Amino acid sequence: MEAPHDPSPPPPPPGQLPTPRPAATAARTVTVETADQMRELGRRLAAVLRAGDLVLLTGELGAGKTTLTRGLGAGLAVRGDVTSPTFVIARVHPPLGEGPPLVHVDAYRLGGGLEEMEDLDLDVSLPESVVVVEWGEGRVEELTEDRLHVVIERASGDATGPGVDERVVRLTGVGPRWVGAELPTL
Repeated sequence: MEAPHDPSPPPPPPGQLPTPRPAATAARTVTVETADQMRELGRRLAAVLRAGDLVLLTGELGAGKTTLTRGLGAGLAVRGDVTSPTFVIARVHPPLGEGPPLVHVDAYRLGGGLEEMEDLDLDVSLPESVVVVEWGEGRVEELTEDRLHVVIERASGDATGPGVDERVVRLTGVGPRWVGAELPTL
């Protein structure tokens, strides 16, 4: 008779510390069918966010990154219309009340990594703000070990048929801040 299989890794050799396992992160996938639902997802996500949070938005042109950010702005109750900062690179939306400001960055026109973004002073803004960076993947991760990746993908199918507006949104928290965090659903 064989012994039952133990899936845990073998103990380290005597005198050697075990290799730490990466911390579990929060993750959720949400299907969004309309722009209104994308804004609502942003509003619900805002309830989870706090000053010091970095949110990276990834998705093709027209995927809904700015629409989600509009919902974040509404949920955070910030001043001003949240619009795409493509040509100004970054916009700061101060809070109307006690919450954190929203710093909305569009890194689409920036080719380099964090060094090219240094003029934006994101490292200075981050501790007291919620910083949302469209097209930020591969550019700003060095700002903090804690961040929320939001990937928006269009559903495949006929561009004129049912489901044309449908998006699949993957929310993945990275770092200790997101361990055990409850990410929103619709």
